[in-house]
Amino acid sequence: MDSKDFGGLEKDPEYLSKVETYGTSSEHHEYLETIHTADLPQNLAGDVAYGRDGFMGIIESPFVFGAAMLASLGGFSFGYDQGVISIINVMPQFHETFPYAATGFDKGFMTGMLELGAFIGCFFMPYMADKISRKWALTIVVVIFNIGAVIQTAAQDYGMLVAGRFIGGIGVGTLALGAPLYISEIAPPNLRGSLLVLESISICLGVVIAFWITYGTKELSGEIAYRLPLGLQMVCATLLGVCIHFFPYSPRWLASVGRNEDALGALCKLRRLPNTDARVRTEYEGILAEVEFETAMQEKRHPGVHGIKLELLSWADLFTKKVWRRTAVGMGVAFFQQLSGINAFIYYAPTLFESIGQSSEMALILSGVFNVIQLVAVAICFFIIDKVGRRPLAIFGGFAACIPYGIIAILSGLYDDSWITHKAEGWAAVAMAFLFIMIYGVSYSPLGWCLPSEVFPNALRSKGVAVSTATVWLCNFIVGVATPPMIENIGFGTYVFFAVFCFLAGVWAYFLVPETRGRTLEQMDEAFGDTSGQEEKELMKQAALQARSQRPRDTVDV
Repeated sequence: MDSKDFGGLEKDPEYLSKVETYGTSSEHHEYLETIHTADLPQNLAGDVAYGRDGFMGIIESPFVFGAAMLASLGGFSFGYDQGVISIINVMPQFHETFPYAATGFDKGFMTGMLELGAFIGCFFMPYMADKISRKWALTIVVVIFNIGAVIQTAAQDYGMLVAGRFIGGIGVGTLALGAPLYISEIAPPNLRGSLLVLESISICLGVVIAFWITYGTKELSGEIAYRLPLGLQMVCATLLGVCIHFFPYSPRWLASVGRNEDALGALCKLRRLPNTDARVRTEYEGILAEVEFETAMQEKRHPGVHGIKLELLSWADLFTKKVWRRTAVGMGVAFFQQLSGINAFIYYAPTLFESIGQSSEMALILSGVFNVIQLVAVAICFFIIDKVGRRPLAIFGGFAACIPYGIIAILSGLYDDSWITHKAEGWAAVAMAFLFIMIYGVSYSPLGWCLPSEVFPNALRSKGVAVSTATVWLCNFIVGVATPPMIENIGFGTYVFFAVFCFLAGVWAYFLVPETRGRTLEQMDEAFGDTSGQEEKELMKQAALQARSQRPRDTVDV
């Protein structure tokens, strides 16, 4: 054995017993180095590269790309459901059938019920995905989503419409949470980040496509004008629920339920390599190490506890003294993502543009342009986020977004009763709305999905991401319900309200958000002032050695 420093692990009695089993071959020595340099179980596999990174790497992995595209349709379905309601809310045909939906509170309540359903769905999706697999969980929530879509499409009264939005919300919220879970577990380590971008892009794309479909149907006579776009939301979701079964189970899930051989087979199928390939073996051992690690962490935190009590205590771990700041960052970015007022624009953009002096037809066109600008801005962000960093974007996004809101508020306060004679001022307000969405698109739009997945310790990550996503839906519901009556009752004060929360987002980011770009787990500990990562690393080393002992001794081509 050479003189490399392996953090004392080469002196560990358990390690020495492995040496007796496997010898001191260069292969095992290389494996030991991988253990030492890894900070988290997934980073054990993260040292494995199957080919080129970025777009060319994706093209060379068509199986994984296809599965990720299908899974990202969950995000598309959520975006579509957001976008479709924007024009429907101002359709005369819609209000003839549902007169209650024309009033401020009832319009907001009907719109926001989708988010309330999504909030509830967040809490049972992780449990269901662990019990019956990621694939079957996605299929079940597609069925729930389609039930809600059918009720919305066929609704004959306001109550039926609200019920459909709520049930559809349970489905769409869990789809948006389950899709990235499946993507992250099937993706090659060197392509994981690129493939997860599909989720955010899909949400924005769903908003844009839904808006322009509905814009095209608004001139149809009768109820088909709004029932057709409502019904079309089932198409992509159904494709996801059916076609996902042509792809393998998540190797991570198979290992978590003790199906290790099936996990190796699924991994070989996804990577299109035999199980004798060294990269496949290393990634497979990393997956087993992660499963062992999570079991050890649960036992350390709550020895002897099982069942529902363990589940509840695991959620409570997010709010302990050691982890609270990480939770404040994860939930905080979700809170400010929504209290920035983004979905006030997406849901009610035509109403908002009319409130700053635009004609009804021009307000619809501007709403569509607004959604396209967000899609472009999000795409730009993913080229710069790893260069600029998360913290600067969070601080900039908060303070900068309050400026266009402030200008819109001033212009609305001055010219609310005389827009018709102040066209230039009206267009200036429109320009400020477009400036806001550019700022939001390159900051809080992706940060709301990116930061939660980075800041939590590995053993708490799934629940941390779930509670952060639940915060998105709950705040989305509040904004959806509150915006119409705010516009009716306080006018330009609506923009002041959102400007204040954008400013508070900047303050929050300045004091609480550390830089996570390129940080190892130990560096995260330094940033957050705790030792969660160091404790996890010690257990991870033992889990990695245990995984090594479970490696198949006789392998054949798959």
